[in-house]
Amino acid sequence: MPIPDRFQNSPRLQAIDERLEPLKRFELRTPRSRNAAIVQFLALALVAAVLSALFFLPGFLGAGVAAAAGISDFNRLPAELNIGQFAQNSTVYAQQGGQQVPIAQFYAQNRRDVGWADVAQVAKDAATSAEDPRFYSEGAVDLFGTVRGALSTVVGGNVQGGSSITQQYVKNVEVEHCEGLTDQKKVQACYDDAAGVTLQRKVQEMRYAVGLEKKYSKQDILLGYLNVVGFGGQNYGIETASEYYFNTTAAKLTLPQAATLIAIVNNPSNLRIDEPNNKDNGAANGYKLTKARRDYVLDRMYINHKITLADRDAAKKTPVQPTVTPTTSGCAAAQQVNAAFFCDYVRDVILNDPAYGKTSADRWGTLNRGGLKIYTTLNLDLQQVAQQSLSKYIPASRPDIDIGGSNVSVELGTGRIVTMVQNRAFNNTDQPQPGTTAVNYNTDEAYGGSEGFQTGSTFKAFDLAGWLEGGHSLYETVNASQHTFPMSDFSSSCGTVSGPPWPVSNDEGSASRLSVMSATAQSVNTAFAMMATKTDLCSILKAAQNLGVHPAKTGAQLNSYPSMILGTNNIAPLTMATAYAGIANGGTVCTPIAIDKVVNADGTPHKVSPSTCTQGLPKNIAAGITYALQGVMRGGGTAASANPYDGTPIMGKTGTTDDSLQNWMITSTTKVAQATWVGNVSGQTPLRSLEFNGIGGGNVKFSIAKPILEALDNLYGGDSFPKPDDSVLYGSQVTVPDVSGKTPDQATALLQGLGLSVTVDQTPIPSDQPAGTVAGTNPSAGTAVDGGSSVTIQLSSGQNTGAPTPTGTPTPQPTNTPGNGKGGGAGGGTGGGAGGGTGG
Repeated sequence: MPIPDRFQNSPRLQAIDERLEPLKRFELRTPRSRNAAIVQFLALALVAAVLSALFFLPGFLGAGVAAAAGISDFNRLPAELNIGQFAQNSTVYAQQGGQQVPIAQFYAQNRRDVGWADVAQVAKDAATSAEDPRFYSEGAVDLFGTVRGALSTVVGGNVQGGSSITQQYVKNVEVEHCEGLTDQKKVQACYDDAAGVTLQRKVQEMRYAVGLEKKYSKQDILLGYLNVVGFGGQNYGIETASEYYFNTTAAKLTLPQAATLIAIVNNPSNLRIDEPNNKDNGAANGYKLTKARRDYVLDRMYINHKITLADRDAAKKTPVQPTVTPTTSGCAAAQQVNAAFFCDYVRDVILNDPAYGKTSADRWGTLNRGGLKIYTTLNLDLQQVAQQSLSKYIPASRPDIDIGGSNVSVELGTGRIVTMVQNRAFNNTDQPQPGTTAVNYNTDEAYGGSEGFQTGSTFKAFDLAGWLEGGHSLYETVNASQHTFPMSDFSSSCGTVSGPPWPVSNDEGSASRLSVMSATAQSVNTAFAMMATKTDLCSILKAAQNLGVHPAKTGAQLNSYPSMILGTNNIAPLTMATAYAGIANGGTVCTPIAIDKVVNADGTPHKVSPSTCTQGLPKNIAAGITYALQGVMRGGGTAASANPYDGTPIMGKTGTTDDSLQNWMITSTTKVAQATWVGNVSGQTPLRSLEFNGIGGGNVKFSIAKPILEALDNLYGGDSFPKPDDSVLYGSQVTVPDVSGKTPDQATALLQGLGLSVTVDQTPIPSDQPAGTVAGTNPSAGTAVDGGSSVTIQLSSGQNTGAPTPTGTPTPQPTNTPGNGKGGGAGGGTGGGAGGGTGG
């Protein structure tokens, strides 16, 4: 832009032009000697100082003079400094009392930017007085300091000192850019370029400084400097330094505190005041080095008329007294609100989610440098209830058993995780302590969890899915008296089934015939084993998978051995709670989520991966399972003692593995599902041999779950579950015909022709029929049964003892009351092999 005519004869302009005249012919060439390099550096420093000073004249005058000067070499250097977002603390929030409260922070550098009004004036004055007293009157480059630094370079061989606050800001911004890189070779090269002690780097720094003051005000630059500069350790920026060293905010800093912080900036490694045992600068000698520098800052403030003599003297008499208030990066702080394991799960979610970066290093940077506000799904009020209930019974450690316990709750239809607790404290350090762990018992291995736990009879919910999808019904009766099952009894469209016979037992006695409803409420293992012989094992497996069930161990697959029907797969509690939520939600399963919303440091929303909902089961099938599982929670059901009976409809299932090594209680209302687990983390101690706060180990899960269920119901409530249609309840009814007097083959053919499953009891009974023919059936002739039901043919011994013949009159269904069961021994599976039985 040309200089207006009215200024052409200005004496001030002519004087400036005369100063620049020798530089018009200057060119940036490679110096031939060290002294030549210094001369060139000084010349460019003069150019930078004069040009930056011109920016304080009216804009048109500065531009015109700069153009007239013709300093093309200096101007050709890059002038636009890329000021990205400084590394900021990311904060994790949870809900408490209807409010969002912080529970943890993540940071590579402990920094939180603040605005101009949030920094005390004494801190601003301390910074300018001590670091750059000509800040407001000079340009971007401190010419006198730069010359002093150059002369020091000649003597000492390095570029030293000579930086204005603007130049220091430039250097800190460049170093901060290096901190954000992930490639180590690029990081080192970046550091060398940003902080190297070369004349070339110093010239580029000056050029950036000149460009910076063209774009930003002095206020903006000083605030940026105070927000980016380091104060020792991981503490960056005036706000976090105020909190860390003095437990206050930058806005409330006193004069001695402000002067102390600016003193630390001069040499953070040696002048930091959080190391009281430092022999050179510790508490014992009154932080001697820091105090000396602080008093220098106070002297400079007085000389520059920022404080009075009385202010200075009073501040100097004040001892350096830090109130160090450490902040922790990571989830340890969340232990105070029983949320450390949930916090760690949130961390793993972010580090595994491409929404936060393409690579793992990018995602780490987003979390630890991005200044995110992460609003989670956790309800701390419910969390407190869950933790208290679990800790009341399950200790963090116990000499006689390596025991674990956990609880996790998930909303239906949203997948939101609202509780996640366990019996041990969070400890991810390399110094393990008794009663602590870094393993999250609720989650998969890939998200900080274990390899999972056998689920016992809670897996029977998926057995029911396969049963109902195969055309069977809930009131269909099955023979529960068989205890050994050859592998030839089972079939799977996923592959062959082979192996030795599978022995299955129940905890309390044996059962004969009972409905699937009763078998579910009483968790009769032999009944479910018999049901599996009439069901494609692959359909059970797929039903579980369609509800999101998968092994907790990374890379593992669900086994499809017959024993899987009694829960031999190792699965995480969060996965099981999610699956039950899907069943109670009409078969629509929603993937679990821990994050509701994320806000970037600049206030804009960050992308959050939502829950994905899919129809895992047909609605009518899901309604049937829910209908059956409600019986578990009522009188006579295995989990009746855990039911709050508060008017909220509830369904659920218990699970106890062989020798009661693992114990489960999973429930759901129409609003929220929860899974409670207690068991061996390692070892083989039967829980039923132990007591926990006066409660037997086999039943302690009920005492833990009940207060949690009450709290969930109090907050969420719940509606009635939909009732399944008659086909799911009763199937197609068949009347058992009278086959007495027929040969076994004739009777079998007739019954099978009606779609019934036939078993011949080889032990004859007295009857009027000829020996070897059919004496009767169980159920007896004339009984209405579901299609596909089992009928047992009874053979006649040919001896009539006067007892009535068991034919012609329907007999009542036998009543059986077995308790939680277990299935022992080997069970063959797809591709062969054995699998231990479980139950409960």
